[in-house]
Amino acid sequence: MKRKLPLQIIGYILLCILVIIIIFPIWVTFVTAFKTTEESTRNFFAFPTRLYLGNFTEVMSDSHFGDYVRNSLVITLASISIIAVMIPLVSYAIARNRKQNKYYAALYVLFIMSIFAPFQVLMVPLTQLCTKLHIMNQAGVIIIYSTFALGQGVFLFCGYYKSIPIELEEAAGLDGCTVLGTFFRIVYPLAKPMTVTVIILNTLWIWNDFLLPLLILNKSASMWTLPIYQYNFKSAYTFDYNLAFASFLFSIVPMIILYAFLQKYIIEGLTAGAVKS
Repeated sequence: MKRKLPLQIIGYILLCILVIIIIFPIWVTFVTAFKTTEESTRNFFAFPTRLYLGNFTEVMSDSHFGDYVRNSLVITLASISIIAVMIPLVSYAIARNRKQNKYYAALYVLFIMSIFAPFQVLMVPLTQLCTKLHIMNQAGVIIIYSTFALGQGVFLFCGYYKSIPIELEEAAGLDGCTVLGTFFRIVYPLAKPMTVTVIILNTLWIWNDFLLPLLILNKSASMWTLPIYQYNFKSAYTFDYNLAFASFLFSIVPMIILYAFLQKYIIEGLTAGAVKS
């Protein structure tokens, strides 16, 4: 027991260091957003003497700020709506057929392999393809997000479907239920924890993603999302950190609230398959 004590102390120290590394950028974002430029100049990391809301007012006074928020919302909600239905359906077909059908087995392997393909490798051919198909717009971004989400989603759902007894589906079939009816009435409700998990993970990714919108939507300021707006949030010679961090909070806070309320579903979705018989 005494031998384990030093290792536990070292573990706790490392854990505290990691927590500080994670919390520190969030702390800087919050305190800087609520300070004036003069306060930031005096002490960039100090807590503000008063909560100054002028930075938020100035950011929201941008006549196009509402458009950027709307663009991010439309892209995120449309992509998640497709992902929440498409991935469970595709995964269900693969999970129930890949042992009997080589086509589904090969399809499963193909989806898993897509997880290991770095986006940087796909940037140039993807941009060329979107240009040829004339989808360098929001619709194109939504299609790409829905497609890229398949790899991870199929992997998670196929593992989760193993925990759902096949006897439930067989009983539904005996009662005259079609395959789609069985899926939407029996399987899909039981897969709610995994569905919510995939929705949260992809919402965090799509809402905060910068590189794909930069490639597809940066040709016109009217199509910018919030991350692109924040990237271009500077003048020719200066960068106002207070206004920039205030704009960052508009992206961060909704995701923090979403994750705080729904994090239990992530844990349930990722562990349910391990504890069900």
